[in-house]
Parts: sequence; structure tokens; C-alpha cells
Amino acid sequence: MAARVEKSLLHVPSLQELCEVLQEGLKKNFAEVQVSVVDCPDLAQEPYTFAASGLCGKPRIADVGGVPYLLPLPQTDKIYNLNTIAEGVELPSAFILGASAASFKAVGVNAELMPNIFTKGNGKDEVVEVRSCRRTGQNNFVSCMRETLEKHFGDKPVGVGGTFLIQKGKAKIHIMPEFSSCPLNSDEELNNWLKFFDMSAPLICQSVFVSHDLGFDLRVEHTHCFSHHGEGGHFHYDTTPDTVEYLGYFLPADYIYRIDRPKKI
Repeated sequence: MAARVEKSLLHVPSLQELCEVLQEGLKKNFAEVQVSVVDCPDLAQEPYTFAASGLCGKPRIADVGGVPYLLPLPQTDKIYNLNTIAEGVELPSAFILGASAASFKAVGVNAELMPNIFTKGNGKDEVVEVRSCRRTGQNNFVSCMRETLEKHFGDKPVGVGGTFLIQKGKAKIHIMPEFSSCPLNSDEELNNWLKFFDMSAPLICQSVFVSHDLGFDLRVEHTHCFSHHGEGGHFHYDTTPDTVEYLGYFLPADYIYRIDRPKKI
């Protein structure tokens, strides 16, 4: 049976408006902030080494499956094909970038996944560049941007995706170990199952966030990172606020697709 696909149009602010909103919001959480519209750099080059050279075309967000399929015990039949996902979001030729779980059947273990897949087409466009240094507030980099958009745009849902570098500092990252043989019935049990680490810059992050849920039981923000020194996983927040430096490139999405949403019990 094909997975259910739900679709919603997102509010798409101009890149200039997005810059102004993020500039004001991030200034409350970082000592130095510069947000501007720039030509996308060549993301196929180091340090990114992405499968496509830029962010462009018809940006859209896919939220597939969800944590409930891991609880209390994993539903190991929930395996998704990225080619099928691309078709599900009506963009069979696409550059897929983001944060997800790896197929244990494909890689042999339960693992975090940083999808970076280029199916067809290429090109670069203008993007929003975000530079932030020295965190002074409590919010992490992604949460600060998401909550800023939520406050400014209110009921108008705004979805953003892209990439950012943690250029200096360290971050709290988790990875998933082998599937739990014991039921995980609470957030505390889930967190005790995950493995947490402090990981060092430079870290290349792939991030997506939506200003608020649209009634789809969305994961409103999700970020994974990798590196060329062997560290990576699910990003939580930086642990060195006095020295951390971020450099990001983002675009607002036109649509969001909720695929195979877990049923609430």
C-alpha cells in the first residue's frame, strides 16, 4: 500500500524580507549577526562537498514517517525509498538534502542519515546567507530562527531549508545505537537510549524548519551534521557559546508534504 501523502502550500516571503526578520531575531540571541541575500556559493566544493552545486529550483519540504514508529519498539517495516519520496513531493528530478534515519537493511546498523542525493538537473540561485557569532541567549541557532519566523509571520506557515557550517566551537550531537530490545515508553527512556557527544567544528549541517505545525504532527525543526574528521549526527545546540561561529545558506520552501504520518493512539 502506498504511503499517504498530505500537502500544504507555505507562505513564501521574499528573500529580502526573510533577511530582515532573521536579522532582528538573531540579534537577540547572538553578539554578532549579518543576514543578507547573496549568490549561492558552489556547494559541490569543500567543505560542503554536496551532490549539487547550489540551492535552487522549486524548494519543498518533506516530513516522512516519524519518531512514533520507533516507540515503544521499532517498526522495522518502515523503510522509505528516496526516489519514491521525490515522486511523492512531485519533484522526481531533485537534489535531496536534509536529516533522516538510515535504512538498517541497507547499511547493516541503525544509524543517523544525512541525505545528499542529486537525481537530475543543476544550477545555483540567490539564497539567504546567515552569519552569527557568540551566542548570548538560550536558544540554539535553528530554534532561534524558527521561533523568530513564528513570531513575525504568525498563522502564515513558513518553511525553510538549507545548510550551515559550525565554523568554530563544539556542539551537542546524538547518534542512535542499535534498536532497543526494551520498549521505550517515555522521553526519558528515549534519551537514555540515545548516545550523546560533544563534537568539534568544522561541522557541515543540513537543516529544515517550519515556523509552526500545520496540523500534520510535524517535526518543526530537524538538523543533522557531518564532517571530514569522522564526527556527525543529530544536532542539538552548541556547547561553546562564547566562541561559536555559524555560516548558513537557506531558502524558503513553496510546499510541505507530510508522508506516512503516524496515527495517534
